Amino acid sequence: MKIVEAKEVFERLTMEKCIGLMKEAFIALESGRAVQPMRSICRLPHGESFGFMPAYLGEGDYFGAKVLNAFPQNAGTGYPSHIGYVMMFEAVHGCCVGMADAGAITQIRTGAASAVAAELLAKKDARVLGIIGAGAQGRSHLEGMLCVRPGLKEVRVYDIRPEAAASYKAEMEARFGINVTVAATAREAAEECDIICTLTPSKEAYLKAEWIKPGAHINAVGTFTPSTREVTSELMAKARIYADQVEALKKESGEYLVPLQEGLITEDQIVGSLGQVLLGEAPGRKDEEEITLFDALGLAAEDVICGRYLVVQ
Repeated sequence: MKIVEAKEVFERLTMEKCIGLMKEAFIALESGRAVQPMRSICRLPHGESFGFMPAYLGEGDYFGAKVLNAFPQNAGTGYPSHIGYVMMFEAVHGCCVGMADAGAITQIRTGAASAVAAELLAKKDARVLGIIGAGAQGRSHLEGMLCVRPGLKEVRVYDIRPEAAASYKAEMEARFGINVTVAATAREAAEECDIICTLTPSKEAYLKAEWIKPGAHINAVGTFTPSTREVTSELMAKARIYADQVEALKKESGEYLVPLQEGLITEDQIVGSLGQVLLGEAPGRKDEEEITLFDALGLAAEDVICGRYLVVQ
C-alpha cells in the first residue's frame, strides 16, 4: 500500500494539474459517471468536526473516501486546521491501494475548484483580487486565480490576525511577484475587486452587497454547514449562484439556505453547477455587470480524483 505524505502531495499535485482534475471530477459527477453520497460529519464538543466523505469515480475506476478532522482553533498554532487522509481502493477486489495526506489535497484542490469557477465566471479582464483569510487557502487561491486570470495586477488581503496578513503579503509578493496590499477591514479588501475569495471559518455573514462592484465574481469557500455563512442574504439575492454540486448546496449551504428561509431568494437563483457549465448545460457569465457567486462546499469526488492521481499514477 502506497502512502503519500504532505510533502510529496505539494510536489506532485501542481495547481495546473489539479485544475484539470477538478474539471474531470465536475464533469464525471454531472454526467452520472461518478457517484458520491452526502458527507457524514460528527460534531465535536468545541467546534471541531470529524468528517467522512466517500466517492466512486465510475465503472471500473477507483473509489475512496476522505477521512478528515477540521480543527479551526489550530489557526496560528503551527498545526494545520485540516488533518486526515484520502484512502483509495481498487474496484476489482476492493483492496486498499494507498492513502494520501488529506490536508494538503484539500488545500490544493479547493483553490483549484475556485480557479475553475473563476475561469468560467469571472470577467476576462479581471485585475484586482480580494482575499479574505490569509491562511493556507488564501495561498492556494491566489495561485489558482493567477493560473486562470494571469492579468491580475493587485491583491488585497484581510485577516483578523494582522500578523497573518503581513506574513501573507511578504510570502506572496516574493513567490508571485505581484503587489499585495494589507487591508484594515474586510470591506477594504472587497471593494472595487473583480474577484473576491472568502476563506474564513466565520459563523456570521460579513460580506455585504454594498461592498461589491457590478461585474464582480465571488468564490464563497470558507463555510460548509447549513448554519454558517460568510455572505449576507442581501448579497446572495443580487448574485447568480453556482454550485460545485447543486444537490449538496441545497442541503448543506448556509449561504443558500438562510436567505431561502428568509424569503430573499428562490431556487431559481441557482444557475447550475460548474459541471453543467463545463458540459454546456448551464450558462456562464452573461454580461459585464452581473455578480456571479460560486458557493464551494467541497466534494468527495474532488478529493478522491486527486487521491487516484497521487496513489495510482
